[in-house]
Amino acid sequence: MIFVADLPFSTDSSSSLSSSSQGSDTLIALMEHPFLLSAAQSFKCMEERKVSASDERSTHCKYIYIFQGEYATVDPARVDYVGTDEATTCVGLVIRNRRNGMTSVAHMDSPNIVEIGLSQMLSLVVDHDLDPDLDVHLVGGFDDVSPNYANGSTVSNNYTDLDGYSLPLCTKLVDTLQRRQEKFHIQTLYVLGHNTKRDSQGNGYPIFHGLLIETATGFLKPASFDRTSRCPDEIVRRIRVTSSYEDSSWDGKLLGTYETETDRFVIAPCHWTSRQLRIVMTLQHLSEVEILRKCSSSPSAEGPDFVENQKRRWNYLIKHPDWRETFPANQPRIFERTADGGWIKC
Repeated sequence: MIFVADLPFSTDSSSSLSSSSQGSDTLIALMEHPFLLSAAQSFKCMEERKVSASDERSTHCKYIYIFQGEYATVDPARVDYVGTDEATTCVGLVIRNRRNGMTSVAHMDSPNIVEIGLSQMLSLVVDHDLDPDLDVHLVGGFDDVSPNYANGSTVSNNYTDLDGYSLPLCTKLVDTLQRRQEKFHIQTLYVLGHNTKRDSQGNGYPIFHGLLIETATGFLKPASFDRTSRCPDEIVRRIRVTSSYEDSSWDGKLLGTYETETDRFVIAPCHWTSRQLRIVMTLQHLSEVEILRKCSSSPSAEGPDFVENQKRRWNYLIKHPDWRETFPANQPRIFERTADGGWIKC
């Protein structure tokens, strides 16, 4: 159930409408709500926080970084900030329990992981709290819808048939939040048109690609992260995201890498195949333009390090073609927190 400005939110949509149609109506109404319009404008006016391990503001602060397709639930007694970036058509989702500050952040990249993903996020955020009030923030996605949809084409009965990538994901998110029994107080809805800027030719781009939330206060800021702050185990976690697409045990799920109770990263083994290696050997010879076209859902909107990050991942796979070198004895890679807030491999 969705609340806005502490009041239950509803539309006049008929119960006979398909789920995606109801979700579309809910999304449109939320995007136009005065409270959320004001919140979006305030978020847009914030200065983007640039997070780096060398940043003095990061000294001795405890961060958790989330990659695409991952989530983490953190205890504010153990973690100061949680964030994610590199979102173009993806959406960063934050759910925070008002009573105890337990905070879960996910980098949603597909409508197919929304339902199970929300259950994963809520398992520790709600825990034994019988009737929690949950603050929700959605940041990311942009107006990548085709002109046909924008000019009034009919909404499909299937989320994956909607035009673009951002719209079906946002539609599925708000529809699922509305249909669940928990009380979701949407505080930020900075998606789609709110998060879009255009060039002189009318091409759309995201204004912000990421977010950072302070767990103690629930204060949210737009954010970007450099390579030193996307840790620990950046390359292996990137590979794990891609490998999970071919692992049926992860169908419909977010990847969990962080242990809430121990404040550790436990990165479960992933197996890359000879087929994946053959694909990588082909991709590495492509031009930058071709890499963007083949590897991105929004080639013109990616960050400046997108291609470089792809190549770094491929180089690792070429150097380590046998996954057992990375996960000896099929054991996870474990990282513990250091005194200065960083990470060390166990």
